[in-house]
Amino acid sequence: MARTATHSPARVDGPPAGPIEIDVRTRVFTWITDRVGVIAISRMSAEDLARARSRRLSHNVVTSRVFGPMPEDVSLTDLRIAGPDGPLTLRLYRPHGPLPAGRHPDEGLPVVVNFHGGGGSLGNLDQSDWLCAHVAARVGALVVSVDYRLAPEHPYPAARDDGYAALCWAVRHAEALGGRADRVAVMGDSAGGNLAAVVCLLAREAGPVIDAQVLLYPVVDLTFDAPSTTAFERGPMLTRADMDVFRTNYLGEGGDASDPFCSPLRAPDHRDLPPALVITAMVDPLHDDGVAYAERLRDAGVPTRHSDHARAVHGFICFPGVCRAAGEALAEICEELAARLA
Repeated sequence: MARTATHSPARVDGPPAGPIEIDVRTRVFTWITDRVGVIAISRMSAEDLARARSRRLSHNVVTSRVFGPMPEDVSLTDLRIAGPDGPLTLRLYRPHGPLPAGRHPDEGLPVVVNFHGGGGSLGNLDQSDWLCAHVAARVGALVVSVDYRLAPEHPYPAARDDGYAALCWAVRHAEALGGRADRVAVMGDSAGGNLAAVVCLLAREAGPVIDAQVLLYPVVDLTFDAPSTTAFERGPMLTRADMDVFRTNYLGEGGDASDPFCSPLRAPDHRDLPPALVITAMVDPLHDDGVAYAERLRDAGVPTRHSDHARAVHGFICFPGVCRAAGEALAEICEELAARLA
């Protein structure tokens, strides 16, 4: 079960002593993915990386058992917009079912901008379909998912600039899309959580106003010096070797891991950022940094909820069919967004 913490240390001392058990289905799934190496970038050639990026996810009875079933009352539409350095693809998830109680049919929908995970080098829009579609259906929101540029071909600040540009575009065009520019949230998992946190820093200075941020096991410190990074350096799901490759790709030549727009945990000031829900997985190299970020926000006066899933691994929101924590986290996300965007 998840536990929602009201207080957590600024830097924890790593995971509890002794072995941490994960669910049997999750254990089998992580063993298979490790053997196949489908997400282990440290073991990928350039050709392997290209194949991994081009792999598409179709939604059927078989894939739903792992990646989760899609709601029937949500439509998906891909569109292209002008980005900072060429076209960007966005995927819109629009609900068509009954609106939440108290919502008038003539009102525009709140807007949630999502950033997928993948270490900044992997991932695509498909992997966020389950999360985005269910958020759209349950919250009654227009979800906009961003297909930002990936490293190493496009190192920092390409993904950051794409993410911020997509947020600004979504707010600027909210009314035309049937959305509300005054009800906006950002959401992201892993590297996408990094982008969500970073665009909040950018928007604090230059707009637009963001009403909530949802960060799922986010990458918030690229120095990778937390105790959990060492404790789970061999995984499951994410290893230290993979993290090092992701970081090298993302930063490119001469990149600075302490730059707060790469590592938002190291920002000098976290005041006046949007209310946050930070979700962490206990069996995850990124666990301690996520805990620290939640506490940093709370210390800065930002309303913050932190939910720590004790038997979950990194990336669990993408595998709801084998990681039961995904359903629990989805309920937390929808509750938070419904409250903040009401």
